[in-house]
Amino acid sequence: MSNNVKTVKKGQNKLGSLVKAFKKYYVPFVISILLLVTSVIFTILTPGTIRNLTNTISPVDKVAGADGNFHVNFDEVTHYAVLLVIYILVSFITGFISGFILNTIIQKFSKDLRRQISIKINNMPLNYFDTTQTGDILSVITNDVDTLSTSLQNSVSLLVNSGVMLIGVLIAMFMACWQMALVVICSLPIMLIIIALTFKYALPLFDKNQKVLGDVNATVEENYSGQLVIKAFNAEDQKIEEFKNKNSVFGNILYKSQAIGGLIEPAMSFVSYLTYAAVLIVAGLLYANKSINEIGIITGFIVYVSLFQEPLAQIGQASSTIQLGNAACNRVFNFLELEELEKEGEKKQLLDHKNIRGEVEFKDVCFGYDPKKLTIKNFSGKIKPGMKVAIIGPTGAGKTTLVNLLMRFYEITSGDILVDGVSIKDMSRQELRDIFGMILQETWVINGTLRENIVYNLKDVDENRLKEILEETNLSHYVATLPNGLDTEIQKESALSAGQKQLVTIARAMTENAPMLILDEATSNVDTRTEILIQKAMDSLTSGRTSFVIAHRLSTIKNADFIFVMKEGNIVETGTHDSLMKLGGLYSEIYNSQFNENKETPKQNVGA
Repeated sequence: MSNNVKTVKKGQNKLGSLVKAFKKYYVPFVISILLLVTSVIFTILTPGTIRNLTNTISPVDKVAGADGNFHVNFDEVTHYAVLLVIYILVSFITGFISGFILNTIIQKFSKDLRRQISIKINNMPLNYFDTTQTGDILSVITNDVDTLSTSLQNSVSLLVNSGVMLIGVLIAMFMACWQMALVVICSLPIMLIIIALTFKYALPLFDKNQKVLGDVNATVEENYSGQLVIKAFNAEDQKIEEFKNKNSVFGNILYKSQAIGGLIEPAMSFVSYLTYAAVLIVAGLLYANKSINEIGIITGFIVYVSLFQEPLAQIGQASSTIQLGNAACNRVFNFLELEELEKEGEKKQLLDHKNIRGEVEFKDVCFGYDPKKLTIKNFSGKIKPGMKVAIIGPTGAGKTTLVNLLMRFYEITSGDILVDGVSIKDMSRQELRDIFGMILQETWVINGTLRENIVYNLKDVDENRLKEILEETNLSHYVATLPNGLDTEIQKESALSAGQKQLVTIARAMTENAPMLILDEATSNVDTRTEILIQKAMDSLTSGRTSFVIAHRLSTIKNADFIFVMKEGNIVETGTHDSLMKLGGLYSEIYNSQFNENKETPKQNVGA
């Protein structure tokens, strides 16, 4: 698989992906829509009932009785009044049930999206995280999913309700009075043009709004995680200014998008009032000319006009939410459709993990984070079982990259790596990573107990062995000071010092007891005294195991069985400490820069 993450074309609409992802909820969704349609139909029936009720109680065109008074048929009034109440109740109940079902499935759908995103994150190649800001990823998970959920809740029922209402009301209006219906129809193109123009000019702004919001969140996350450095370099004012600039851009875009979206409501209201006026004028003329002879037609038609105008006005008012939801939908599904790591469910275990010999062979390995610029070029080397191999070299030489390739955190561009004669390409990542224990320079602790941090993904760890590991890693004294020992909650990373985190990481690797080891600056955060104390444990841990060690302090690798000296992605020297010192090349230069105080050779950075 390519090291580059597949990207989606900018601006590509993902509504089709949304519909496809919603597939499992089609049945309850259809039920909800049918109930909603029922609610709308009963709402449309109410104006006809109001018309009949008005005609029943209106004295117009009624003949006076023998006593000279106009008599109202209260049986008819009661009949129409009860019918009206029934229509309203049925409309309310079906609408409520429809909304309850729809909101429930949308919340479940949002939960599914978050679950998919969580699974997706764990299946993404490391290259994605190297090239994407953490805050932007978090913005997709939180802001965009919430925005999409809110938009679906507000817009789906609204759009369905509006569509059915418009069609039903149009039919009812033409059945009641086609002349007044034509007057109302004339307002429809104007309203549609207003909505179309709003969508045309506001939608790009809402798309940009969500993207800039991701940038703002990324800036906040970066400043939060980098507080120590910011304060150490007195960069508070600079960071505040940077945030103000990005927040200002976000504010301007949000203002423009909301301003354009906000114009729709007064525009629609203006057209609505004109329509009411036009309908009343036409109704008055028709009544004066005896084209209509019922007051009830006019009162019922006014309700029809209200029912006709309301959905269009609601669509206009909800346009901002709909457009924000569309922008969020694009971001969410753009992420979900990114290329993942290749599925390896069909790969079988190829090695007997109880009898790992530990032979590793690199065959003409080439790799580049950018395919056009190789970091490692034609690297070859064979490590015999049980060897302790040290990898050193200047910064950027490719040391950590080599280890990342060995663990298949990145896929090699060309060549091959064999473990006990089996290509790592043929092995599943899970099997490969079960073989290696890793102690990284980057320490990481989880919110949980100290025991959970050390045991982590392992089960049934022997308690006595755990105590031995605490002694060997010099953590036993710290654990003894905790109120609940190993079961003390570590709620924040700040609860542990950098050195203590490193010790926890080392203890975690020792607990795993993997047949092979990778130590990438494993003691970079501990003091010299602590390093000496745990070095014996490290020697015991690496004894009999093939291990790869990357270290700043060359004193820790003097006893390595083999040393690779790397420079610019190539192995320039190989051998033991003594043979490399006699060679007088790059290794001896780096070593002497650290340990020969009489020399004025500037120290080279040999970090990972």
